[in-house]
Amino acid sequence: MAVIRTWWGEKFLDVLVRYMDIGRLKRGRSYSGSHRLLNFSIEGHQVKAKVRGNVNPYFGVYKEPQYKVSVSLQQFSAEDWDKIVSDMTNNAAILSQLLLNEMPSSIERIFSARGLRLLPLKSTDIISKCSCPDYVSPCKHVAGVYYKIASILDRDPFLAFQLRGMQFKKLHSALAESDLGQALIHQMETHDHKLEYHDNRFPSPVRDLETFPDLQSFWTGGESLPELDDLQNEPVTAAILIKKGGDYPEFWGHNKPLIEMMEPIYERIIRVNRNSI
Repeated sequence: MAVIRTWWGEKFLDVLVRYMDIGRLKRGRSYSGSHRLLNFSIEGHQVKAKVRGNVNPYFGVYKEPQYKVSVSLQQFSAEDWDKIVSDMTNNAAILSQLLLNEMPSSIERIFSARGLRLLPLKSTDIISKCSCPDYVSPCKHVAGVYYKIASILDRDPFLAFQLRGMQFKKLHSALAESDLGQALIHQMETHDHKLEYHDNRFPSPVRDLETFPDLQSFWTGGESLPELDDLQNEPVTAAILIKKGGDYPEFWGHNKPLIEMMEPIYERIIRVNRNSI
């Protein structure tokens, strides 16, 4: 059964909560597990699945049925996407987070300014079909597939762009090629590799008893170590390596995002050790 942990996953489900019968919605959630989903695939912007139904002699169903389900979202036009990408490249906060593979909490502002929504808001945003005989749409099988999509969005929020017709790799490339994108990437790479150790950082000990009459002078060396650049006033992008892995990397099994837990640790390490490195 799908467990939703992020704000965008919950937001994705809101449309079902508002427009679907509560009984079908509860039953639908039980159809999101692997024991019910025989097949599940994402092909471009469309999700396709095969779902196991129930044997029900009361309705004359004596053999386990299998239903074909498809779910997709209304697509944005190429013109709309061009405008959205342009807006993103002019917003440093949103642009920097997307370049770090983070989903900005204010991402919907970019879309709402164009009269659009990234995550579905109305029932008409969802296009679904199911081969089951239920006369109500969406049925519990569609709801199960929808829950499964929401759980995938928890780990990969950028699937939302794909469902609206824009592959995230293509979006990321367009953002990275913009003037502001290139400047931000340069800044990130500079900070990411700020501390570089030279080949001769530590002087090799010289076995000369006249120069080093005792062990202490031998191990401390005859030359002082080169000084590090002053980092006191340099802006730092905290936890940048962790951020590149996303909120919920595959090894992370906790409900709280890895980035949220690691970022204050990074900041504390930098603050405490800044004068000693």
